[in-house]
Amino acid sequence: MTFRHTTEFVVEFGDCDPAQIVFYPNYFRWMDSASRHFFVAAGVPSWHALEAQTGIFGTPLVDASARFLRTATYGDHITVETTVAEWRTKSFVMAHVVRRGADVLVEGQETRIFARRHPEDPKRIQAVAPPEEVKHLFD
Repeated sequence: MTFRHTTEFVVEFGDCDPAQIVFYPNYFRWMDSASRHFFVAAGVPSWHALEAQTGIFGTPLVDASARFLRTATYGDHITVETTVAEWRTKSFVMAHVVRRGADVLVEGQETRIFARRHPEDPKRIQAVAPPEEVKHLFD
C-alpha cells in the first residue's frame, strides 16, 4: 500500500481575494507545506540530518500544476491528501488532493528532485537519484 498523509488547514480571511474565495497561489503554498509534513510523517530525517548523512539538502520543486474544481472561502476547514504518484530516475511526482469535507476542490501535482550541492560550484544544485532508504519509507 502506498503511504498517504493528510494535512489540515483552516482558510483565513487573508488567504482570499476580493471575491472572498481562496487566491489560487495559496493552494500551492498548502501543497508545499503538505509535502514537508508528508516527509516528516513517513519518518524521513530532517533536511539538516539528511544533508549531514548524504549531502542531500532537500527536494526542490521543478514543476507544479493544479486543476481547480471548486472554490473555498475563509473559515473553511480543508485537507490536503498527499502521496508519491511516481518515482523517476532523478525526480518524483507528488500528488495532492485538496478537499473540504467530501468535496474535491483542487487536484495538484508537484515534480521534485532530491538535491545536493554541485561538486564544482556550491552555488548550483545537482539532482540525485532518490535514496532507496527514503523511497522504502513510502511502500
